[in-house]
Amino acid sequence: MSTPSPYTSYDPTGHLLLTPQDGEAPKRATRLAELGIGDAPVPEFDEFARELARITGAPYAMVNFIDEHRQYFAGLYTPGDQHAGVDISPAQQASQPGRVMARDHGYCPHVVVRRKALVLEDVCDYPRFAGNPVVDEIGIRSYLGAPLIDRTGMALGTICVVAQEPRPWGRQGLETIKSMAAEMVDQIHRRESGHGI
Repeated sequence: MSTPSPYTSYDPTGHLLLTPQDGEAPKRATRLAELGIGDAPVPEFDEFARELARITGAPYAMVNFIDEHRQYFAGLYTPGDQHAGVDISPAQQASQPGRVMARDHGYCPHVVVRRKALVLEDVCDYPRFAGNPVVDEIGIRSYLGAPLIDRTGMALGTICVVAQEPRPWGRQGLETIKSMAAEMVDQIHRRESGHGI
């Protein structure tokens, strides 16, 4: 039996790799606090998420920042553009993602730790990812995300799109999400300059 990577937790009963261990989380939380993001919606990030959804044709788009305990969608676009502040936890069923999500839900924590874009055209094709709580609780079947790596070299979070049916993102989707991630990092840096940090 192979040894799991030190960056992931392993569930020997389910034989699935779980949420990756994230040694950078405390430093990331400090950096996000310096930037003043990760605790409240940012209208410009909501607009960015709307544009990301439009470009990719996805029903959901997020600008997601991750600390030690949770994920926060400072930018969010959902069908009907409703931003219900729902905390999605394992005990709660939800038809739409809200602004806050547990750190063990979804695929963005993997993107942040790996520091690489992730394309899952159908999450059910990947046993490692098919058991994630978002599959059963929200019905997520497709994911496309890229890390937001700022000028300090830290992965602050991600931008991502998800859908409730398989999507053929392809190479074009990968290039789009990476390009849009670079645009969001530029926007974060402009915010930082504007705040005099």
